[in-house]
Amino acid sequence: MTTDLRICTWNIHKGFSQFNRRMVIHELRDRLRYLSSDLVFLQEVQGQHHGHALRHADWPIEPQYEFLADEMWPATAYGRNAVYDHGHHGNAILSRHPISQTDNHDMSAHRFEQRGLLHCVIEPVPGRRVHALCVHLGLTARGRAQQYAMLAEHVNSTIPAAEALIVAGDFNDWHNRAEGQWADALGLQEAHSLFHGRPARSYPAAFPLLRLDRIYVRGLDVGEVKLHAGRPWSRISDHAALTARLSLTAS
Repeated sequence: MTTDLRICTWNIHKGFSQFNRRMVIHELRDRLRYLSSDLVFLQEVQGQHHGHALRHADWPIEPQYEFLADEMWPATAYGRNAVYDHGHHGNAILSRHPISQTDNHDMSAHRFEQRGLLHCVIEPVPGRRVHALCVHLGLTARGRAQQYAMLAEHVNSTIPAAEALIVAGDFNDWHNRAEGQWADALGLQEAHSLFHGRPARSYPAAFPLLRLDRIYVRGLDVGEVKLHAGRPWSRISDHAALTARLSLTAS
């Protein structure tokens, strides 16, 4: 028996359009509903911001991840990474399947960038666990090299090799060094690369040039990968959304 698992990863730019011109959290929710993924990996999710709530009359009362999930994704997890006087932001995972375990790990390479690894465990098929890791890596190559080492250590020490694994998010890796530094050693495959030879150009969303956003998998088959760029996606975030259809074979 094979179970399909539709996933999406998207850096949502804290609910604002490129250059912070417009607050677009309501449009963003509509776009996520349109994609109708089973599992959603989000980066730059605003957990709280007192200033935005005062300036925008329709700013959601609840944290962004709860507002976006609403009744479509009953299970949610949020990893608070960057904390400041007026609020905080981080990564989030929305799931149609129950989340049985949630952990958030500090992956900051230096004190100027607060980064985290959100690790959730879901069970889309009875008795089969899928590990979902949502990441947003740093802006410097040296910092990312340290974070790849942290990722490898986390996967090797906490995730059994026989259990399915998805690592998705914004890798900020425009030089495409992830495979050599990390993915190959762990037996991970990048979903878009399986069909097109390289990760997708996902930034900026209006005219994508840089290959920043990725979906890595192990223990799952990749049936389809799509990049959602241009209008209307580029009106919502500076990153394009990336989706994939994965298949999990029940043992």
